[in-house]
Amino acid sequence: MLSIRQNFLETIHGGKPDRFVKQYEAIPLLLWTDPITSPDPAHPLFPGGPRIQNAWGVTMEFVAGHPGPFPVHGKETVVKDITHWRDVVKMPRTDYPPEAWEAAIKAANAVNRNEVFCTYAFYGGVFETVHYLLGLDECLVNLIEKPDYIKEMVAYVVEYELKVAENVCKYMKPDALFHHDDWGTQKSLFMSPAMFDEFFLDAYKQIYGYYKSHGVEVVVHHSDSYAAPLVPRMIEMGVDVYQGCITQNDVPALIKQYGGKISFMGNLNNGVLDCEDWTPELIRSEVERACRECGKLYYIPCLTMGGPMSSYPGVYEAVSSEIDRMSKEMF
Repeated sequence: MLSIRQNFLETIHGGKPDRFVKQYEAIPLLLWTDPITSPDPAHPLFPGGPRIQNAWGVTMEFVAGHPGPFPVHGKETVVKDITHWRDVVKMPRTDYPPEAWEAAIKAANAVNRNEVFCTYAFYGGVFETVHYLLGLDECLVNLIEKPDYIKEMVAYVVEYELKVAENVCKYMKPDALFHHDDWGTQKSLFMSPAMFDEFFLDAYKQIYGYYKSHGVEVVVHHSDSYAAPLVPRMIEMGVDVYQGCITQNDVPALIKQYGGKISFMGNLNNGVLDCEDWTPELIRSEVERACRECGKLYYIPCLTMGGPMSSYPGVYEAVSSEIDRMSKEMF
């Protein structure tokens, strides 16, 4: 029997896996163990809790019953005039001393890398950081009206992410990266592929290129949205696994077209399964559908949420159990 790590690599490289990769089992996320991205313990962000400001000064709120926290805009918006963004946007601190990394190093060293990947998790990518600072509408409008200012902001965020990457690779030495940035809605992209190329493609080539050149073997990008037109860009920027691919992307068609260059992790929509009235029967049928239509290679059955969890108790575990069942039937 292959180890979890070996089975993952056989799956994404078109080899001979002996079972389905079960959701996040191969990439347990090291989240918020480092001093740069860890939230302030004195002001935690939790469902139904008070609003907080993140490291960029963005006001965040985690509304009870929602799948995650979201930025608050209005009078709280950080950048009210993009032509003066430099006056109000301050890069979070990255120059922590070695002793501040002790918890992160301990967490990384505790990972059995023979069995799974030591996976650094980074939430809130380049696009999301920019639109958190501006507000989504203003960000999208200014892609057209004030593109040079958006490009300046993107370069500033990339500078920050590269500083994070430098420290993470120095102290934690991960061999996998899980990186979050939503690029669309459930129906469409937030921008045309050409516009994505102009503003964000090179940014991600820089970030993922740095990680790959410093020991990271696998890059997993999360975008639980419609992003099928960006799959060729993901390949170009160095993504190995597109996680969060909702069914609207036509995942079997993507596997047929791009399998061997990139793999796909998802096709089990949280909006369908991760609900208050979920049933074992629904999960059973959806997991079977996903596994049979996507096949054994270049596909990892997984809820589309950006983490090994579910909003409603028992959903994630039920999906994992059904994946085990399909492995017994199909392998």
